[in-house]
Amino acid sequence: MWMVNPKKMCRKHLLGEHVELHMLVGSIKKKQSLQGFIKNKLIDTSKIQTRHDALVKEMERRGYNHKSPLTYDDKLNLGKVNSKESYKELLRRCPDCRKIVETDQR
Repeated sequence: MWMVNPKKMCRKHLLGEHVELHMLVGSIKKKQSLQGFIKNKLIDTSKIQTRHDALVKEMERRGYNHKSPLTYDDKLNLGKVNSKESYKELLRRCPDCRKIVETDQR
């Protein structure tokens, strides 16, 4: 979970995080361990539903076709994501996201 404003994400990262949320919910339902994700501050189970909804809103704004609803009621409340650090890492890794941000600031 990047927990970055979806408007500042390139197509690859926007769609990638969306599919990863679906996979995360699948892992939770299968009772797979999330310890590595929690330890590395990569997930926040309390934000799965709202994050999915925010990503979908941006996908639809861009004209993408969303056909994978997600309903998740968090009972775990595990993990935290440092969105400021995540934002820095996303911009460090991705020239396309960086370009969106640079263009947005002009």
